[in-house]
Amino acid sequence: MLSMAFAAPADESHFTLCPLKLMGIGWCPGCGLGHSIIYLLHGDVAASFNAHWLGIPAAIVIINRIWVLTRSRMQEHRLFRSAA
Repeated sequence: MLSMAFAAPADESHFTLCPLKLMGIGWCPGCGLGHSIIYLLHGDVAASFNAHWLGIPAAIVIINRIWVLTRSRMQEHRLFRSAA
């Protein structure tokens, strides 16, 4: 998420992990999701929605998961320190 926050949203990428694009298929249901999240992190909600309509919910889910994992790790760390 941090690398997406510093990426330029309008830049085209030469590297892809999309299996459909790697096979030469032009359309993919997930294409544009990364650009959508980048636009959202830059504060451009309209461009985010235009890039992919699932970008906003995906960003919310990802940020929530980062928060939950971080909070869990901090609680484990506190329990470990207090037991020692």
